[in-house]
Order: sequence, then C-alpha cells, then structure tokens
Amino acid sequence: MRIGELSERTGVSCDALRLYEKRGLIQSVRRGNGYRDFDKVMVELVGMIRLGQSLGFTLSEMGALFAQMNGTLSEDEVAHVLGEKLTEIDSRIAGLQELRGILSARIAAACPLGVT
Repeated sequence: MRIGELSERTGVSCDALRLYEKRGLIQSVRRGNGYRDFDKVMVELVGMIRLGQSLGFTLSEMGALFAQMNGTLSEDEVAHVLGEKLTEIDSRIAGLQELRGILSARIAAACPLGVT
C-alpha cells in the first residue's frame, strides 16, 4: 500500500510516517516510480508506535524496543521495560508535585515572586 493509504488506515499523517521510516521504525520498498510501498503489517506496527507514544515512550525508545523485540524479548523482559518506564513516570510526577507545592506557596505569599 502507498503512504496515503497507510496514513488513512492508521490516522497518522504522511509526514509522521516518513519520520517513522527515517528513524527505522517502519520500512517500505521503493518502486521504480519512487513511490513507497508499505506491507500490510505496517498498519499494526504504526499502531504499536502510537500506543508506545501514548504510554510516554519516545521514538528513540520505541526503536530500541523494536530492535530488541525481533523475537528476542520474553514477556518478562517486556514487563521489565514497561516497569522501568513506570518508575520514570513516577519520578516525573513526584518532581512536578514538588514544583506545584512551591508555586502554591508563592501564590499564597504576600509577594508571589518573593522579592520583598
């Protein structure tokens, strides 16, 4: 299928698909006319990329995970990778909550910028 059809099937823009391909996340075959031809399995792969991004994974992290997943990652290893991401997210949340507390205290102060 051509890039426009892949875009329609996945809801991902053609520009994003080109970026995914440039980063090695998806592959196409170039036809003689220069058009990209994507295998049907790319629909599922793009869906996995979108899910990964919605779970907080960067494209670089997704690429590393895909490289490991080529039949070599067990369910336990995938769970470990997801657990590491969860720990990272929890750490970010803690930092944001601390920042929120500081901002809240400044708002409650007589001078929010603390210059007096």
